[in-house]
Amino acid sequence: MLFDNAVWEEEETAKNSVVKFFSCEKVPESYLFSVILQSLRRSRREFLQPSTGSDSVMNWIILIVAGFCEVGFTYCLGRAKSVEGLAWWGWIVGFLVFTVISMGLLAKATQSLPIGTSYAVWTGIGAVGTVLVGILFFHEPATFWRLFFIFTLISSIIGLKIVS
Repeated sequence: MLFDNAVWEEEETAKNSVVKFFSCEKVPESYLFSVILQSLRRSRREFLQPSTGSDSVMNWIILIVAGFCEVGFTYCLGRAKSVEGLAWWGWIVGFLVFTVISMGLLAKATQSLPIGTSYAVWTGIGAVGTVLVGILFFHEPATFWRLFFIFTLISSIIGLKIVS
């Protein structure tokens, strides 16, 4: 059952309040406040409701793979800068393939994980991976501050995983 009776009653109460409000009927402010409060409580309950264990773990794995695919498409983009002709088209096709896979996996992961956390982790993995690929393959500088902020980004990703 998608909604239990309490949630169904809250939905009906909220709908009736909106209808009364827009039909210009006089509605006491305390009543509107209580409806808004009930709606917020329901939203909080739905947000805090955990997903199933194995489904959640699988979606975290999918999200991590999506982040690595983001690193893959930035690598292809970096390689495409240094070639011409048919090789350029090959790297661009690789870029497009990794982009589609990465976005598709991100969309799949967000079906059970919070969108804000998923997007932050996905971009974080992509950012850290892209900086590391830049340092290792494209000979970008590895300064103290650059590595320090990469470490703080990794710490933030781990923190989001812990609290989600």
